[in-house]
Amino acid sequence: MTILLISQAGPMVTVQDRGRKGLLHAGVSGSGPMDGPSMDLANALVGNGPDDAVLEFAGPGGVFEVTEPVRFAVTGGAVDIRIDGAAAFPWESHHLLPGQRLAIGAMRDAVWGYLAFSGGIGTPPVLGARATHLRSGLGGLDGRRLGANDRLLLGEAPAGPLLAFRRFWQRARGPIRVVPGPQDDYFDQATWRAFLDEPFIVSPSRDRMAQILDGPRLPAVGGHDIVSDGTVAGSIQVPASGRPIVLMAERQSTGGYPKIATVASVDLPRLAQTPSGRAIRFAAISQEEAEDLLIAGRRTLREAVAGIVEKPASADLSKEARR
Repeated sequence: MTILLISQAGPMVTVQDRGRKGLLHAGVSGSGPMDGPSMDLANALVGNGPDDAVLEFAGPGGVFEVTEPVRFAVTGGAVDIRIDGAAAFPWESHHLLPGQRLAIGAMRDAVWGYLAFSGGIGTPPVLGARATHLRSGLGGLDGRRLGANDRLLLGEAPAGPLLAFRRFWQRARGPIRVVPGPQDDYFDQATWRAFLDEPFIVSPSRDRMAQILDGPRLPAVGGHDIVSDGTVAGSIQVPASGRPIVLMAERQSTGGYPKIATVASVDLPRLAQTPSGRAIRFAAISQEEAEDLLIAGRRTLREAVAGIVEKPASADLSKEARR
């Protein structure tokens, strides 16, 4: 049995997996990762399956130790990683041995990081998932952020090689693509021109539930109150302030503000990873285009996983390799 010891934890470290499915009718949103592809790639780099749980963090990751040898990988963006003070690279796997200290800093030019350990995080599933839903206190470790002195059980994992990408996975660039609606008719042409032609700034008012954008105000000629209806990840609600709110992983299952558009699923992780203060623009596409882009994005992700290869022995940063 392998125990993960958390000596220090950043302010936003949680256990996450792919999230809960089929419970929106009961008022339970899925939770899960803010950047699903990065989580999937972290799992693949340590030989885990796509449904295994990882640690997600924003801000500093923390300091970690284990009681048995494991492999780990950190994805999401550029980040400082140290094993007993020796530098290690993100987007590839490394050994962590008992007695070593793994220190992970904050993401650079990104927001959300993913730390996967071979065997996965072994917290008990709640409503079919290990994902932490902070707003409702579900899943993970007691439904909360992790902190110093917490201990987590890791699943059993067979021995395996250290892995890296043969060809690095690249995110799309350009405007964040959106599908108009479902209440796009609440907004006149002038508001739509502002929404699509002017930049917005990702504000610091953000968490796993939603992120607020600063920029042109978006008045709704049809009014800013509707009969509450269902929301999806990426719904862009516009309250009476005119400041758009993009709903994220821990969104509420229904909402009473008109939704001018919905972020295409393929671009939602990219928006989640956009640092506060950064400018973004939107581009409108059809639902069919959004579906085609998502299919293509999933194919690119599968190709990246299929292209993972064994690292040269000289790249092993374990104690034995450095002796």
